[in-house]
Amino acid sequence: MDDVAILAGVSRKTVSNVLSGYEHVSVKMRDRVMRAVDELHYEINVSARNLRVGRTRVLGLAVPELSQAYFAELADSVIRAAGARGYTVLIEQTISDSGNEVGAVAAMRKHSIDGLIYSPLALRANDVNQFDVEFPLVVLGEGIEGSRADHVTISNVAAMKAATTHVLSSGRRRVAVIGAQPEGPVATGASRLRGYADALADYGIAVDPALVMTAALWHRTDGVAAMDRLLASGVDFDAVVCFNDALALGAMRSLHRHGRGIPGDVAVVGFDDIEDAAYSTPSLTTVSPQRDEIALTAVSLLIERIEGRAENAAPQQIETSYALVVRESSTDIATL
Repeated sequence: MDDVAILAGVSRKTVSNVLSGYEHVSVKMRDRVMRAVDELHYEINVSARNLRVGRTRVLGLAVPELSQAYFAELADSVIRAAGARGYTVLIEQTISDSGNEVGAVAAMRKHSIDGLIYSPLALRANDVNQFDVEFPLVVLGEGIEGSRADHVTISNVAAMKAATTHVLSSGRRRVAVIGAQPEGPVATGASRLRGYADALADYGIAVDPALVMTAALWHRTDGVAAMDRLLASGVDFDAVVCFNDALALGAMRSLHRHGRGIPGDVAVVGFDDIEDAAYSTPSLTTVSPQRDEIALTAVSLLIERIEGRAENAAPQQIETSYALVVRESSTDIATL
């Protein structure tokens, strides 16, 4: 920096102001400094500068598993949103052999991040103490009463109700659901199950337990297994709504294998709008949770906390939008 100052004929402070983006520097002076920077091939020591201001400009993102397309695509959206604000992102996969994903929140601090965006599989009321951490935290998903973390979520109840109403409005009446938790409803799964039940209630239909299929995880293999069980049971159904697209794609595989037409015999709807949904055969009707909006909202909330503009503000819960994306799996191709 001293060499740049000498070559440019300015003070070291002026060089510092230019490189820090200080706005009260003339264009002429800025150009003179930057010509010297280019001539000397000077590179800013970002790490040293961040240490001086007490920040690393690194955000953490904790997701259950990157092998799931939704979380990989969410990570992409978060990286782009953070990059636009001059931050980089460190990604941690929280599902280990022990399955202790909540404990990963505190463990992320060892990576010297400025704040954390955390997307858990499921949260329970007794998890609230895990969010009592000394760095800014934004949780994606259902809020927990008493939590000191900001939450960004969509209305899972309304979104799943829209998905179920979609197939009911086409005349289907025996609508199955895949994704209920075997140990009982919690968090996101509970909300989506409620949305399914609410849609049925609007049509005067009671929930048939025989049509509620559990899935320990929401993977393609779990979708296959759940649909295999449903078909083996012999219960009549003409549609299925799934708690995510991976389950839906697995269910479609099982239906194809058993000779059931989609959507002629069974309409199928997923949730998440992963890229694969548009390219399956038939293409999958699904709920889009607007990942880019979720990422932008979460990153903005976190940076507001990090940079002190919302340091002492009360925790926020922000609900982002969703959209039903209708494709071939629920609507005859001729009507699209």
